[in-house]
Amino acid sequence: MLRSIFGRHALLVFLISGTVFFSGCERKDINQIKAEPSRYLTKEVAIAGNVVQSFSVLGRGAYEVDDGTGRLWVLSETGVPRKGARVVVKGTVRDALNVGSVFKLPDAVTSGLVMIEKSHRAQ
Repeated sequence: MLRSIFGRHALLVFLISGTVFFSGCERKDINQIKAEPSRYLTKEVAIAGNVVQSFSVLGRGAYEVDDGTGRLWVLSETGVPRKGARVVVKGTVRDALNVGSVFKLPDAVTSGLVMIEKSHRAQ
């Protein structure tokens, strides 16, 4: 009996901690991010959409995501998805002018907002 009570509590703790972990990153429309950039700067958010442009060199690069409400460039150090892929991206929103000197970016990326990718997965 003790073992079944412990098992139930362990499962409950696992489910609650998983919910807290995954809800820590709020999914937003790109239009929301661009409409109120100061609200999202340096905060981790998630976006979902189609990759419309993609540049990669030695596993690092940038790709542009279009979610139907707008487009946002995403910078990655772990590889970029191909053009046309549907992705969910988690990352931190930054001002592109502040990261332009760190990353070698295409000219189209060096102004406005960008997302520094923490992770991405195909949908």
